[in-house]
Amino acid sequence: MKKLPRECEVKIYSLATMVNECIIFLEETGGNRLLPIWIGLPEGQAIAIRFSGVVLPRPLTHDLVLNTIRSLGWGVTKVVVSDIKENTFYAQICLRQNSKECTIDARPSDAIALAVRAGCPIYVDEGVFERCQVLTKPITEEEVKKFKDELKNLRPEDIFKDIRGKPKKEGPEPGPSDTEGDRN
Repeated sequence: MKKLPRECEVKIYSLATMVNECIIFLEETGGNRLLPIWIGLPEGQAIAIRFSGVVLPRPLTHDLVLNTIRSLGWGVTKVVVSDIKENTFYAQICLRQNSKECTIDARPSDAIALAVRAGCPIYVDEGVFERCQVLTKPITEEEVKKFKDELKNLRPEDIFKDIRGKPKKEGPEPGPSDTEGDRN
């Protein structure tokens, strides 16, 4: 019997913009875990534009993709941050047309940008939470201040647990992103 994936619903907690990348923090719905994912600036801007209420005269790429999906009679039912391999996140976009279902592989940044436009739920597979060092959402004012101070010094390598059980190497390591090409 095939084991069903364990998915946890999340929502966007925060989007932090750095000099040449963004970090999107996904918050566990009904819980206190936060999952940070490093994404590219264009994808971060595409997500932020949707929340800012700015109306553009022409559709952006994610708007175009959603318009195309809908014009073909499909709907986006959910997106799932489904896996992490070698510090790279993977996602799936789940589509439905009547009784037919389809899943498309995607970068988490693109899947989330599409989800905020489609108004569909976002999930993270529990296996991703288990293999990453998640953050705990601050509750009190003191915790919020401490959390913000910690974010200032957060490095990508601070987030990931040692998946293979090998000791960490000295020196810089490549940071996580949802694709290798997102980093400049």
